[in-house]
Amino acid sequence: MIQYQRAVVDGISLFYREAGPKGAPSILLLHGFPTSSHMFRNMIPALGNRYHVVAPDMPGFGFSDAPNRKAFSYTFEQLAYIMNGFTEKIGLERYAIYVFDYGAPVGLRLAVAHPERITAIISQNGNAYEEGLSEGWNPIQRYWKDPNAENRAALRNFLTPETTKWQYIHGVQDVSLVAPEAYELDSALLARPGNDEIQLDLFLDYASNVALYPKFQEYFRSRRPPLLAVWGNKDPFFLPPGAEAFKRDNPNAEVRFFDTGHFAVETHHEEIVATINDFLGRKLTVVNGTRKTA
Repeated sequence: MIQYQRAVVDGISLFYREAGPKGAPSILLLHGFPTSSHMFRNMIPALGNRYHVVAPDMPGFGFSDAPNRKAFSYTFEQLAYIMNGFTEKIGLERYAIYVFDYGAPVGLRLAVAHPERITAIISQNGNAYEEGLSEGWNPIQRYWKDPNAENRAALRNFLTPETTKWQYIHGVQDVSLVAPEAYELDSALLARPGNDEIQLDLFLDYASNVALYPKFQEYFRSRRPPLLAVWGNKDPFFLPPGAEAFKRDNPNAEVRFFDTGHFAVETHHEEIVATINDFLGRKLTVVNGTRKTA
């Protein structure tokens, strides 16, 4: 059974989905752009058979609050700060992170700040290497280099319903497997008054994530967390070399590619859940009644 709940962190009401026994090993699912915890709707009940699963909507996304930009700074550092507060508010002490797209720089900030809390990392098209960035990032990178009004306006095309749908179906072999309510919900939430400016602020701040790639990579080298990359190999934004690169810094990292696009869980959630169950089943062991990394 999935429970739909709210937690308040620094005055911000955060919506989240939760399933599975609270005594089981926990997995924190972190969504990306332009979606929300809704993207995990099929995975949560499947993972909830074995794990305590929690999937929050970050501020400005899904059904969480979207504070005014004058009162809240939409940066990835701030999103990570709120997500850290969220884990503490609901009592997540140790947990694996499943990170996708924007969820990767948020989750990896949590891991770097509190490595003792992280039992494993599952990255689904969640990048941490420059070779993983495709040419699809070129307009955003131009904005990083010259954050003027013209370059900002040029990015509004990323916020249209047409582009949102394209992100879901690009590279998918059978588009009838992609539920239309997924991209329609994202489009409706993007269309909320003021949300466009929130997303443009985050486009600009994504440069801070690339600047942190060396720090994330050092974390992989020094801490060697159990790490699994599950990747849609036809992702137009995050390329397969970004998945393979995890093995350079963490030789024990495991990489699995699926013949699909950016939103791999829309078409391959059963295969991805099976891969996660196998991976965590091998990497987490029970010691004195407590789950610890193998």
